Amino acid sequence: MDITATAIPDVLVITPQRFGDARGWFSETWNAARFKAAGIDLEFVQDNHSVSADIGTLRGMHYQTPPRTQDKLVRCTKGAILDVVFDARKGAPSYGEWVREELTAENGKQLLVPKGFLHGFVTLAPESEVQYKVTDFYDAERDGSVRWDSLGIDWGLSAPPILSDKDAQAPTFVDWVSPFIYESTI
Repeated sequence: MDITATAIPDVLVITPQRFGDARGWFSETWNAARFKAAGIDLEFVQDNHSVSADIGTLRGMHYQTPPRTQDKLVRCTKGAILDVVFDARKGAPSYGEWVREELTAENGKQLLVPKGFLHGFVTLAPESEVQYKVTDFYDAERDGSVRWDSLGIDWGLSAPPILSDKDAQAPTFVDWVSPFIYESTI
């Protein structure tokens, strides 16, 4: 397993090792003991799976408010996505910064998205499937979204994205008050 920090050190790219032969390959995408030994001590309680039919489908930028915040371990199991995280933790050294990573079925990369970050992705291939683990259960009353085009993110789009009504009507970042507070681990 390869663990690499991004430009925002709390956001990690995790690439599990693949073992292949003539039949295909095998990969261990989550192992609590191995992750804990690497300093990642999370208890996941729910797995989610989404399918996006068309290229340019954008889902984001989503979050759940305290006390139901979620860490996420995101991977693309079919197709390709550009996965994006935005630091919304007030007081964080990286507040207002974002990183993006291309996750594909072929590269096997996973993105670890900590609590307090907005998360979203845009599909780069048709019929893209995204699977992710979360550390708290979905709570519709705590669910929220910030408008995808109000954060200064380079989505690499050449045409308007395909959006849900929720995401199209989400508040802009300047009109939104972050419920997340940075807590230093030092």
